[in-house]
Formats: sequence, C-alpha cells, structure tokens
Amino acid sequence: HLAHQHHVEVLAQGALERALEAAAHCAAAARGELGPAPQDLLVGTRHELGLSWLLPMLPMLKEVYPQVTIHLYFGSGGDLETRVRTQEIDCAISSRRLNDPGLEGVRIHEESYVLVAAPALLEQLPFDAPAHAAQHVVIDVNRDLPLMHYYTDAPEAEPLAFRSVRVMGTISAIREVVVGGHGVAVLPEYLIRGDLESGELQAILPQVALLPDHFRLIHRRDDPRSVLLRDVAATMATQPLR
Repeated sequence: HLAHQHHVEVLAQGALERALEAAAHCAAAARGELGPAPQDLLVGTRHELGLSWLLPMLPMLKEVYPQVTIHLYFGSGGDLETRVRTQEIDCAISSRRLNDPGLEGVRIHEESYVLVAAPALLEQLPFDAPAHAAQHVVIDVNRDLPLMHYYTDAPEAEPLAFRSVRVMGTISAIREVVVGGHGVAVLPEYLIRGDLESGELQAILPQVALLPDHFRLIHRRDDPRSVLLRDVAATMATQPLR
C-alpha cells in the first residue's frame, strides 16, 4: 500500500512539474523570449515570375524570416486575387489592378512593357505606323486584351485595329508564339530583355511610351499578419526582376 501511494505521489509530482514547465513555456512565448512563432505563408504567383524571380529568392527569405515557411501557388491574375479574397491563399504577387477595397497591394517593383514582334515577321509585314495593325494578329492573355491596354491606354497612342486576336492564356506562351513570328504582343520588358538584346524580338512603334505598372504583394486588409506581409514585400523589393 505504501509503495502504491509513493508511486501515485511520484506520478502526481511529475504531472505538476510538466504543467509548470508548460506554463513557463507559454509565459516565455508570450513575452517573446522564444522568438517569433512559426508561421506558414501560402504565396500565389504567376508562373513566369514565380520561377524566374520568386523561387530563387526563397533561401534568402528563409534567412531573413527563419520562423516563416513559404509555400507557392501558381495561377493567373484573376484567380490569384479571388483566392486571396476567399483566404485560400495568404497573399499573391501580381501586377493586376485592384478594385476591391478589402484588398491591399504593397508595391514591390515597377514593371515596364514593350510592344514587340519577330524581325522576320516585320520584314514580311511592316509595322511602322498604327494603320499597319490591320495586317497583324495580336496575341494576348484573353480577348479583353489586358496586355495591349498598356499600349492603347498610353496618352500618345493612336487606336490600333488588328486583323484578328489570338488568345494564349499565359505570358510565357505569348512570348513563344511571338518569337515564332506568328503575331505581335505587349510583353513585360524584364521577361524579353534577352530577346531584345539578341534580336529575336524587335520593339514596334517605340515612339509611344507604354504605361508602366507595378508588381504588388496583395493581401486582405483585415489579415492580422499585415505588418509581416508588408515587411516581406519590402524584403522582396531588394531583389531585381529577372
């Protein structure tokens, strides 16, 4: 009986010590003595930008934010914005213009655009004046021509009436089609910088300054991690586009 009582007392003492340790751990965490709590961030991004810019940045972000594990989701601009709004992803990197007051876009990088075509196509079908658009196919993400708006909305741009529209869905596919000589398109300068330098692509109507845009880190304004997300955006801004 005494042995049993002693065993019970030992168990009770052990449970009490564990409870006290847990309480001390919680108190230390509350005081910030154990460092920031681990967090997961699911970041949405466009395929091209995610692979060329965001993915190579992950080791640096892990050094700066060791408590944060970043996961990636790849999608289109509209899809990314919807998923941020519905909290399916935590934030997104996008140049999409925001009209939702519930979302905040923290600027990261300015993005420049160029209207381009393959030189071989331009030798066959010149594009030296706006009227020449009538003999060309314009390639864009969808039939609303979101990329072409960076040209057509520019103050000095004249209207362009193209022969037809071809939809390619994503910027990397548009680039491939244009490099192949099958149409003209507005593309981000960072993505085609090498093509312009090598002569695979040529700027069209360069006298028109296309409207710029900005990559932004988009998140819900009511996200309790807004301070962290703004800080992550500032850190991302230190890495040049590529």
